Amino acid sequence: MLRYALPALIATMGAALPAHAGDTVSIDIYAIPSRPVVDAVAQASKNLAKRGMQTFYAQGHAVHATLYLTQYPASATPALKAAIARLVKSSKRFPLRVNGTERTASNWLFLKVQRSAELQRLADQVTLAAEPFRDHGVSAPGWMKDYPAKLPAFERYGSPNVFAQFEPHLTLLANESNPGLSAFVAEAEQNQPAASGQVEGIGIGIVDANGQIVKTLAEYHFR
Repeated sequence: MLRYALPALIATMGAALPAHAGDTVSIDIYAIPSRPVVDAVAQASKNLAKRGMQTFYAQGHAVHATLYLTQYPASATPALKAAIARLVKSSKRFPLRVNGTERTASNWLFLKVQRSAELQRLADQVTLAAEPFRDHGVSAPGWMKDYPAKLPAFERYGSPNVFAQFEPHLTLLANESNPGLSAFVAEAEQNQPAASGQVEGIGIGIVDANGQIVKTLAEYHFR
């Protein structure tokens, strides 16, 4: 399985599509992590800041683990929110674990999230619930020509990062040019960031080109 091969693939569809394209928006449906997971991101952010790097968390973006991200007509927002609200009613909190970092060839940096059976199931359920409301006219981005195996998923679901291709993560940096990144990664390999928390619920937000939430549309907490 390809893992984090390109920024557009590794982060979110927001890295390949603009936050606003005509009357469509890039919307991320995401898992809301509990405090221990947020604290792990905060600690990694502090360590990176010491080397002159500012994470998305340090810039004020919410910590989130993408479950399903694609383009939607702006008019679909009420129906999308209703579908996710219904799903949350039948869901409950479950463990969410972070273990280690991952750096891509283009210098995106992540905290790796364990793809548990519960998290995979939630991502699958979210995809099935939200997909009917997406923009079905969206075209595959040009970078997908290098990943033909992912094209069927994109054509069917508007995202290549679903079902068997789901790769949960927490994004710290994108396209980082600071040479201190190498030293941070080497240090993290010796003392890997780790946290055990929970998925507290599901959020819906409009995202920017780096897949970071710029406007929260709704958040629903599990019982």
